[in-house]
Amino acid sequence: MEVLVVGAGAVGRWVAETVAAPVAFADTDPQRAVAAADATENARAVAVDTAASFAVVAVAVPMRAAGAAIDAHAAAAERAIVDFTGVMDEPLAAMAAAGPPGVERASFHPLFAPAHAPGRIAVTDGDGGPTVDRLRGWLADAGNELVEVPAAVHDDAMETIQGRTHAAILAFALAADDVPDALATPVYEELSRLADRVTGGTPGVYADIQSAFGGSQEVAAAADRIAAAAAGDGDAFAEVYEDAS
Repeated sequence: MEVLVVGAGAVGRWVAETVAAPVAFADTDPQRAVAAADATENARAVAVDTAASFAVVAVAVPMRAAGAAIDAHAAAAERAIVDFTGVMDEPLAAMAAAGPPGVERASFHPLFAPAHAPGRIAVTDGDGGPTVDRLRGWLADAGNELVEVPAAVHDDAMETIQGRTHAAILAFALAADDVPDALATPVYEELSRLADRVTGGTPGVYADIQSAFGGSQEVAAAADRIAAAAAGDGDAFAEVYEDAS
């Protein structure tokens, strides 16, 4: 069975390398689709508006483009349509609305960047079956741990796990000055490593996460609370410290 991977970026390429099946890449940038196909065994590139059908359609586009990509490609799915976009509720609803009758549906969220694979993958079945089970098997065979989670629980959790976490790390990176390495404390070194990891990624990915899950306003409010407490008496700061513990 052939898998249509919609999106030839890093996540789409990882999906293509993980599934044990022939792959066709479709991307709004035809050259990127060709490059991904050339770099992947048993793969080809197809036009983004292809009229062909595929056993599985796997949508691996940025979160902001998920709905449009699902609407455009759901009809091409013969057995299953799945997404790897990083958000679950909206893609599952879009797949249910646009997918052909009887086609299986699932949402997968790799909780890691492709460069750090394998790892944990959150998964929710909208309407599972043998084809989705086969996809699950391929992901597990590649060393990943699949974590079952309701879509709403996943999306709520990502507000903290991704949105606020990334905002806090980026805020530290923006606020930090250059300091002598010999003076670095363990906490500073750990935060610096995290900042290097986040800023070594793709800006658009982190922008999508902030747009989908927020985080910056909550981190800013927390920083304001710390500043106000620090300007007050020791009891005020102790209360903030206790709440953070």
